[in-house]
Amino acid sequence: MNRRLLLTTLVLSGCASAPVPEDYAAEKPVLDLKTYFNGPLTAHGLFTDRAGKVKRRFVVKLVGRWQGGVGTLEEDFSYSDGKTERRVWTLTALDDGRYRGTAADVVGEAVGEARGNALRWSYTLRLPVDGTTYDVQLDDWMYLMDDKVMLNKARMSKFGFHLGDVTLSFHKP
Repeated sequence: MNRRLLLTTLVLSGCASAPVPEDYAAEKPVLDLKTYFNGPLTAHGLFTDRAGKVKRRFVVKLVGRWQGGVGTLEEDFSYSDGKTERRVWTLTALDDGRYRGTAADVVGEAVGEARGNALRWSYTLRLPVDGTTYDVQLDDWMYLMDDKVMLNKARMSKFGFHLGDVTLSFHKP
């Protein structure tokens, strides 16, 4: 009997579908990247390995500027180990809540879709680790909580293998 229950549970969990942006279409407040990522922001974050252990903590100072449908998002990272990093995104608003983005350490383009309070980004990041560079995939979700706070969780993988998660809390002054 226990085997049958286990098999049923495995089959049913395999049928669960992953979230898609449309799942959040009715959620408020509505996220508009041109509004939220305009001006200065601060984010606090951490990277956890696949077991959930915190491996790295950081603070990001951001400044966003938009001209029409094209924005620049400057990110300056300060890590708890004293290292720093800079990433500059060029973001382009497309039709129907879709976005694309580029940065020097992003392979190709990031593609995003916003619905309701949520945005899903998918992209490959060129990540330096201990003198070696790895191309890792990110499934990156942002959720606007109110006009000042946005939460972000990104799942990092390589060849479909889960490496860990990045969690951030963005704050507008």
